[in-house]
Amino acid sequence: MKILVCGGAGFIGSHVSKAIAVAGHQPVVFDNLSAGHEWAVQWGPLVKGDLGDPQAIESALRQHSIEAVVQLAGSINVGESMTNPGKYFRNNFSISTNLLEAMDAVGVRNIVFSSTAAVYGIPDASPIPEDAPKRPINPYGEAKYFVERLLDWYTRSRGFHCLALRYFNAAGADPSGQIGEMHTPETHLIPLVIYGALGKRPPVKVFGTDYPTPDGTAVRDYIHVTDLGHAHVAGLNYLAAGNPSTAVNLGTGTGVSVLEVLKAAEKAAGKPIPHELFSRREGDPPALVAKSDLAQQVLGWTAKHSGIDEIVRDAWVWSEKALRDGRYQE
Repeated sequence: MKILVCGGAGFIGSHVSKAIAVAGHQPVVFDNLSAGHEWAVQWGPLVKGDLGDPQAIESALRQHSIEAVVQLAGSINVGESMTNPGKYFRNNFSISTNLLEAMDAVGVRNIVFSSTAAVYGIPDASPIPEDAPKRPINPYGEAKYFVERLLDWYTRSRGFHCLALRYFNAAGADPSGQIGEMHTPETHLIPLVIYGALGKRPPVKVFGTDYPTPDGTAVRDYIHVTDLGHAHVAGLNYLAAGNPSTAVNLGTGTGVSVLEVLKAAEKAAGKPIPHELFSRREGDPPALVAKSDLAQQVLGWTAKHSGIDEIVRDAWVWSEKALRDGRYQE
């Protein structure tokens, strides 16, 4: 299959593109490079384009004879979404509307969408099943859920086949060291911890020590980005077989606290890692842990590389390489 990977120059998108290529398909990356990196596009052509431009999307779909789409493009900073909600509805919901309209015009009706555990808000129970109430507590999660609802209507009215993958916390890096996480600014915990240990960042900020969790810090379900890549391939195959639209969680079912991430990084570093304690951030739930049985049932997928020690190890190898190669950015 020829797959248009929107946002394929980004952290998750580049790993998805590699997984698609390894599986024998052809990824075509569509990215405006506002947050992605041209060096991360290594497994197929790059179309420099913006999802704000419907004509550019249509052109890419037609020119490359695209058969399915993976939509990963958008803004991802939960904290920023609380202060700039318009940006998050524009960069997550509005552009996805453009994409679906262009796909419909061309006749491409299979799409895998990068959704998020943030659609659940503060869950009633943990692990979180897919049928849990959707009560986002930040604009990032709300905009993603809006897209999920839009996909449902395109399924009903236009005959689309849509798969929403609700990621929990993507982390790690490609084990070969070819690609990895590089955001500007960096806001994700694991790279912040690692670059702090490598002397490139100030002490790590731990937001919230009074959550109702075992050690008082926020708990998240970390999933290796390589596992995410494999899940997208499974999702594309699922849609190609004509299966119905659905949404599934991608996680491990095991929560890891902020302090446990620090301990894993200290183990990798062989030394203590400086950190500072702060009050909670607005919009952060205490714990988000996935119930991922449905992904196994529907896609035949389980996380195989998502232990926190393996995630941190691969991220550490990538971070050291990024420093050597001059790719690290403050």
